[in-house]
Amino acid sequence: MFTSRWSVVFLLFRLFSSVNSSPVPIYTPAPTHPLQISPPTPSPTILPSLPTSSPLSTPPPSPHFSSDPGESAKSVLCPLTVSPSILVVRFKDPVKVNCSVPAMSFSALGWEVSLAKPELTTEHFLVWSVDSMTDWSVKPACFALVEQGGQCQLDLSLIVYKPPDNVSISVDNHTGSMIEGRQYTLLCTVYNVAPVENVTVTFYKEQTPLGQVQSSNTTKTPVTEIFSWNICPKKEDDGVRYWCEAKLELGPEGPQNPPVAISQNLSARVHFGPQFACPTRMWIREGESLGCEVGGNPPPLVIWYKDGEVVDLPSHSNLTHAGKYTVWAEGFLGKKNFTMEVEVLPGSGTANSFNRHFLFGVLLIQTTYWL
Repeated sequence: MFTSRWSVVFLLFRLFSSVNSSPVPIYTPAPTHPLQISPPTPSPTILPSLPTSSPLSTPPPSPHFSSDPGESAKSVLCPLTVSPSILVVRFKDPVKVNCSVPAMSFSALGWEVSLAKPELTTEHFLVWSVDSMTDWSVKPACFALVEQGGQCQLDLSLIVYKPPDNVSISVDNHTGSMIEGRQYTLLCTVYNVAPVENVTVTFYKEQTPLGQVQSSNTTKTPVTEIFSWNICPKKEDDGVRYWCEAKLELGPEGPQNPPVAISQNLSARVHFGPQFACPTRMWIREGESLGCEVGGNPPPLVIWYKDGEVVDLPSHSNLTHAGKYTVWAEGFLGKKNFTMEVEVLPGSGTANSFNRHFLFGVLLIQTTYWL
């Protein structure tokens, strides 16, 4: 056991001396990179001097690598613990993670971070910290040299995130008013967010959610992504507001209140053809007015006919106004007509009140049907 221990110590000595024949290539320093995250300078480690009688002809056993956190946590050969085990950090925020090993036979404990020089200690714990996280693809790993089993490694699960700069909503390839019954595509653009695969976009009509969309883009750096949702507006949707919400969902390890960005409101203008709210048969008394509601968006041109001639509806009827009336309405989306039979009763009474109640019932039935 003594011989094996000093063999490992000599391995560290050869590592620090940058000998090309080192059997542990993971310690080889990487070239400097602009986005390199430099760990804090470790405390000087005093290693015992080598005995002159130690045999140096036989190299130590080949390292044993383990990158599965579950396997590493359960393996006797790799008793490493990283706290926190999953780290979610906002871009440019500080980072601090502790790696520890129980009191057992090991030669060194260290952190290796991509594009950075490994840092070592002979203590039972080692903290990796960064003042400002500016690397989107960093992959930290804690490792230990164990006398029985070589090297073991535990990777840190790290997510670097950035909330979106802005969110906007628009209609794909369309401006102006919509037409009832046609399909349109709402576009929700989320600007400069990372990681975009953690973004959930919800489309709304007023306060009613229409649906949610997620991205399959696995890019870790900030990107601008467009999410879509199809709608088929009705005439009742004229004037409603559409909007979208982007939520960056980072799991239980992320912020308690996930970052949310909301778009502006998109007011819909829906065009629809002529609509009639008239009974097929109407009773009025002498002196009452004759009327029928005709709607549309934009408002249609309305012409009334009686016995084939253009007429104006009477505001003060008499018995001669009885007969069959036809209304023609021409709007942006075409023409429609409707015919009703009018009977004028002699004298005054409640016919007009009856018709008003009848018209209200017709309007209520048609409104229920439209909805």
